[in-house]
Amino acid sequence: MLRLEHVNLAVSDIGNSLRFYQAAMPHWQVRGEGVGGWSGTPRRWLHFGDEYTYLALHDDAEESARQRNRAAQSGAGLVHFGLEVSHLAAVIQRLEQAGFTPSDLGSQESHRRNIYFRDPDGFEVEFVEYQSDAPAERNMYG
Repeated sequence: MLRLEHVNLAVSDIGNSLRFYQAAMPHWQVRGEGVGGWSGTPRRWLHFGDEYTYLALHDDAEESARQRNRAAQSGAGLVHFGLEVSHLAAVIQRLEQAGFTPSDLGSQESHRRNIYFRDPDGFEVEFVEYQSDAPAERNMYG
């Protein structure tokens, strides 16, 4: 068995980040939080998710995330991560009501719809909804 358990993000303000992710995933909750240190730097941390998957947030970021549309940033780094959702329109509505706007409108394909938003630190998150359970239809390339 293999599945992604968590993504760990260095953010500048946990409260701002939490506002974005709570709007996108209101069924998730804060699983745990605390204060600690990493390589001699104090930081606050928080785990936001469900019983099986979560985002680990810690507040020691000093720069914004790599932007995929900036030619000057060609080095290695996270471009975006994708989250599968069951009702894309509801996610879009919640994020827009919370004051966030799409960074890329994505595509509307026969078996898949997606859209991208940036969180307060510039991490781009793709939200995707599938209209098929068949892998050959979900994973169309080209």
